[in-house]
Amino acid sequence: MAAVILFPAIDLKNGECVRLLYGDMDKATVFNKDPAAQAEAFERQGFTYLHVVDLDGAFAGKPMNAAAVEAILARVKMPVQLGGGIRDLRTVEGWLGKGIARVIIGTAAVRDPAFVREAARRFPGQVAVGIDARDGKVAVEGWAEATTMETVELSRRFEDAGVAAIVYTDISRDGALKGLNVEATLALADAVAIPVIASGGLASLKDVERLLERDCAKLEGAITGRALYDGRLDPQAALALVRAAEKSLA
Repeated sequence: MAAVILFPAIDLKNGECVRLLYGDMDKATVFNKDPAAQAEAFERQGFTYLHVVDLDGAFAGKPMNAAAVEAILARVKMPVQLGGGIRDLRTVEGWLGKGIARVIIGTAAVRDPAFVREAARRFPGQVAVGIDARDGKVAVEGWAEATTMETVELSRRFEDAGVAAIVYTDISRDGALKGLNVEATLALADAVAIPVIASGGLASLKDVERLLERDCAKLEGAITGRALYDGRLDPQAALALVRAAEKSLA
């Protein structure tokens, strides 16, 4: 039985692996100019599922870092989930055909929920919804535009759609190393039957330990980014905690 999945994150901007602060494209730090090499390093460290975001694509509304994503797919064997600029069925089909395990649809989940439903129907288990929120309100267009929609309201739109997961990001914590917003993430997980993945702010082993507590068992996992890149989170220690939790659940 699995505990939680730790998803190392690769955010792509201009073909490079970066991390943003609070989702601000003007506050990007380049951590690796070779995203495929970074993906390979994560796989060697023992991670089993990779989270990739095409940041330029999220703003453009179409894939913008396809070459970098394809290079990642060529270098690793672990499954890859991808978000950013996925706004139509052709793009969904294209990415899944190239080997992406799961696409994450964000802005289009607000703008065109019928598209998400159709994608989930056609590709069962391979479509997730990305919900990025600031102060409980959903943000779209690469987090640049706020809406008045609550996160739970958006999630419930897809309760019966066959969506594989919801990736919930607290923008106010993303890249800031403030710790995961466990309370808000669990509240969302309590409100819907869809598995929820926590994102934004994972900073240390304390966050991993919190994810392994009993009340977090309903979560599919959590995404970790900046803490891995700047050395605050030791991957071996984090994965050892997860493996120990899995053994206790077996």
